Amino acid sequence: MPKKTPDVKKVVLAYSGGLDTSVILRWLQDTYHCEVVTFTADLGQGEEIEPARAKAKMMGVTEIYIEDLRETFVRDYVFPMFRANALYEGTYLLGTSIARPLIAKRQIEIARETGADAVAHGATGKGNDQVRFELAYYGLNPDIHVISPWREWDLTSRTRLIDYAKAHQIPVPKDKRGEAPFSVDANLLHISAEGKVLEDPNQEAPEYIYSWTTAPEDAPDKATIVEIAFEAGDPVAVDGVTLSPAALLTRLNTLGGDNGIGRLDLVENRFVGMKSRGIYETPGGTVLLAAHRGIESITLDREAMHLKDELMPRYATLIYNGFWFSPERLMLQALIDKSQERVNGTVRLKLYKGSVGVIGRASPDSLYSLAHVTFEEDDVYDQHDAEGFIKLNALRLRLARRRGD
Repeated sequence: MPKKTPDVKKVVLAYSGGLDTSVILRWLQDTYHCEVVTFTADLGQGEEIEPARAKAKMMGVTEIYIEDLRETFVRDYVFPMFRANALYEGTYLLGTSIARPLIAKRQIEIARETGADAVAHGATGKGNDQVRFELAYYGLNPDIHVISPWREWDLTSRTRLIDYAKAHQIPVPKDKRGEAPFSVDANLLHISAEGKVLEDPNQEAPEYIYSWTTAPEDAPDKATIVEIAFEAGDPVAVDGVTLSPAALLTRLNTLGGDNGIGRLDLVENRFVGMKSRGIYETPGGTVLLAAHRGIESITLDREAMHLKDELMPRYATLIYNGFWFSPERLMLQALIDKSQERVNGTVRLKLYKGSVGVIGRASPDSLYSLAHVTFEEDDVYDQHDAEGFIKLNALRLRLARRRGD
């Protein structure tokens, strides 16, 4: 048990209502002898969150926050990230990473509202989430006290957690008894699975792991055509129907999932130093990424696009590692948002058996000029100009070759 910290009077706990955070709740009460405020966020994880209220009340909590943050999540976190086309290590759409700063931000706000002097989370000492939560906490309140039970207690296995729960009259759902087959995290952008049956990276993930997407081979034999409209780099409508951010991503999740799109089997490099294998399903995000790159292809200047692509891995790594509230991420976001001012128009995509491809794009701000690229005769481009252009670019190469390089 950790040394008692008498300075902690009240702590805001990120609380799901599940076994782990319910044990943490009681452990905080018993170990720190402090008042606990619970915060449960609906980020579109697809599970009923109201039962967390009853469970918290049963455990003596009087200040309980349960909030629907789906619109905030997509509008203020997911969409800004997608303006950058962010991919960690070339493939991961950062579904877990992007949710943590919002949860942490609300915890800090609730701490201020309730007079709490500490915050706590349920992330383990091996993963990235502990870093993401705590960097966000300190970035928003440098003087906050942070409690990370998994780094302090001796409840190092699920068996010990269950034993602790039984000893303290904490209900243990029947499906949580014994070892869980794998760990799941979900929000409106994605659902991920890690651990247990997935720990051997050479073994194919069993089909039951996937819950949001149809197996590509079982997807419809007829392609689905979808059109997405963009304004200033953000999607605003699907097939001509204007939708709120959360409703739009929900719609794309359905379309992508039905067509087997968005599955990823990834071995990633965690910030803490180890490699881990995870199964990710991001159907709507995969469709959205293809669409956004499609509209950028006709609206962004070449060098602006290339600069964005050069900066993207840095931006993605900042989010993955938990630096959402860092000055460098905010600087990059300002640059990215500036690039999106003329990213307007529509993109048509074909969804078919796990693949998504752009088949059409149109914009009132398009830089595409048929007059310049046509193979037919034109009066806007003098092909003789290319000779001088090529010779100037070849000058340094010719001088080096003459020297014998």
